[in-house]
Amino acid sequence: MNIAKLMKQAQQMQAGLASKQEELAKRTVEASVGGGKVQVTASCAGDVLDLRIDPSVVDPADVEFLQDLVLKGVQEAIQRGKETAAAEMKKLTGGLGIPGL
Repeated sequence: MNIAKLMKQAQQMQAGLASKQEELAKRTVEASVGGGKVQVTASCAGDVLDLRIDPSVVDPADVEFLQDLVLKGVQEAIQRGKETAAAEMKKLTGGLGIPGL
């Protein structure tokens, strides 16, 4: 086993992972709930970037419904981003299961 070669491969993988994380931070996913009445855009890093609410679901007498839709949309968008990021990282690591990725 060539330790120098192994170290070089580890450094290359680390550089590739850092590059992929930067790319994923810029990549977006969208989630739509309530029949498209609430749309959320998030980065694959888990940041909510945009939220669109159809005025037809804004009912002052039923604020809880709107709150539930917004929460569900945000959760779904973040989950999609995490799944996308995990799939991309798995491609790089070959499924090695590196902690924190």
